[in-house]
Amino acid sequence: MLLATAGVIAGLRLDGGTLSQIVQPTAVLIVLGGTLGAVMIQFPLSALLDAAKALRYTFFEMPVVASERVEQLAGYCSRARRLGMLSLDAELDDIEDPFLQRALTLAVDGVDLGELRVILELDLLQREEREEQSPKVLEAAGGFSPTLGIVGAVLGLIQVMQHLDNLGDIGRGIAVAFVSTFYGIGLANLLLFPLAGKLRIRLRERQMLREMTLETMIALLEGLSAAALRQRLEPYLVARSVKTRPLVLPELISR
Repeated sequence: MLLATAGVIAGLRLDGGTLSQIVQPTAVLIVLGGTLGAVMIQFPLSALLDAAKALRYTFFEMPVVASERVEQLAGYCSRARRLGMLSLDAELDDIEDPFLQRALTLAVDGVDLGELRVILELDLLQREEREEQSPKVLEAAGGFSPTLGIVGAVLGLIQVMQHLDNLGDIGRGIAVAFVSTFYGIGLANLLLFPLAGKLRIRLRERQMLREMTLETMIALLEGLSAAALRQRLEPYLVARSVKTRPLVLPELISR
């Protein structure tokens, strides 16, 4: 974000411009207020709050390393084979991941394998659908903000046209009017769309950890060894090394 902002400011300064030319509170109010209002119309309040909370995954919260989770799950599998499934009951209070805690609780309680699979797969689907709303909120905001920038430019031009008697101020007024367009496009392409793309990657990583947890619970009930579990979870480690497809802006806008 700092690099992108610095590049834009450097380009402005090299072209002879100044920061005062693009600092327009009115334009900020039109773009931010209009974008926020449009997003609030499209999404329920709960989705907006979830999106705000999910932003910590893109800025602050480090994702759990999959290899470390594999070793943790393999430890559960090894302990269950040596000491029995009930020995894992003491681990439940120390687990911070809600999905892992619930899955291990079901396994310890002796839930049938088929029933456990149904319960956890349904839980996976519901969590994925709810989390998918967060990047959609950012993508929708990225689609609205350029349009609101154009709205701000039109409003500015209206004000300019009402003062055609003062020809000396027309050029400056038109320049100020187009600042709204700059804010709208910049907000979408330097902040909203990139955050949506990164958030999708982070949420997919969390979903993959849950899928690994599901496979582990099945392995526990099947009585697999820790070595066999590591082999079963190895494809997830390989999947993390595959590059994520880039974010395609036209497709996002069309959604």
